[in-house]
Amino acid sequence: EIVERRVVVEPQKLRKIEGIGPKIEGLLHDAGIKSFGQLAEANPDKIKEILLAAGNRYKMHDPTSWPKQAALAAEDKWEELKALQDSLNGGK
Repeated sequence: EIVERRVVVEPQKLRKIEGIGPKIEGLLHDAGIKSFGQLAEANPDKIKEILLAAGNRYKMHDPTSWPKQAALAAEDKWEELKALQDSLNGGK
């Protein structure tokens, strides 16, 4: 007998990542990126596709640093994340 198990991932507050606000967080959650770990593994080009599909107002956002920031958050390296964010300019 095969028992299917589903892992439920509670959405994390991706807004802790520089450059992600409530609307983009919602877009990422809708696209299945619900945790820092998932965002850390996401390809920035794929994230850009999600943003572009949501409309022109999102095309100015640059997700290049988001996976790196998310990896630090996933590992509870909050001080390193803060230092990285202090060196960034609006998610770029």
